[in-house]
Amino acid sequence: MTTAATSFTVLVPVKPPVRGKSRLAGLPDDQRQRLAAAFALDTITAARATASVGEVMVVTDDHAFAATARERGCTVLPDGVSGDLNATLVQAAHEAVRRWPGSGLAALCADLPALRPEDLAGALAQVPAGGAAFVADAHGTGTTMYAAAVGHFDPHFGVGSRAAHLRAGATEIPGRIASLRHDVDDVGDLGRALVLGVGTETALASGR
Repeated sequence: MTTAATSFTVLVPVKPPVRGKSRLAGLPDDQRQRLAAAFALDTITAARATASVGEVMVVTDDHAFAATARERGCTVLPDGVSGDLNATLVQAAHEAVRRWPGSGLAALCADLPALRPEDLAGALAQVPAGGAAFVADAHGTGTTMYAAAVGHFDPHFGVGSRAAHLRAGATEIPGRIASLRHDVDDVGDLGRALVLGVGTETALASGR
């Protein structure tokens, strides 16, 4: 009988900070870049601290961020398919399966600065055996996490990703899990994340 995964490899795609978070309008470019890097660092730190996460693989072409991620215990892989996030994640998933066979797979947005390990663990515990599941963002239209058993990894990130994942047969994970739903795309999102309580890197970058 197929059983649900008890350990997951988490894939975190990270844009080079110079290109990340362009919608943080009104902020100086250097602060926007610092915040983008800080969001990603707090996200991978929380993922690394999650009991059901065995490995964190950062997918990025940013050499400076890659070096920092390695220092924090992550495996790093370059972007596989330029301009196609879902294809890049699928390629990274194949590499993760090669390195850590038997582990479940989860793709996590890199802009979750308030992420708490217990929220991520609670969501991963609801991934069905032999299937896929996702967490919708706070706006109810996007996706912050997609996870699946090996052989069922078929992410559909992008505009309208919640609906796309439902059409693909993935199960929507219920529950409050606020820290896993609050990704940061604009200044308003950042304010809400700060109210929830952000990680050390984001607190420093935002002057808190």
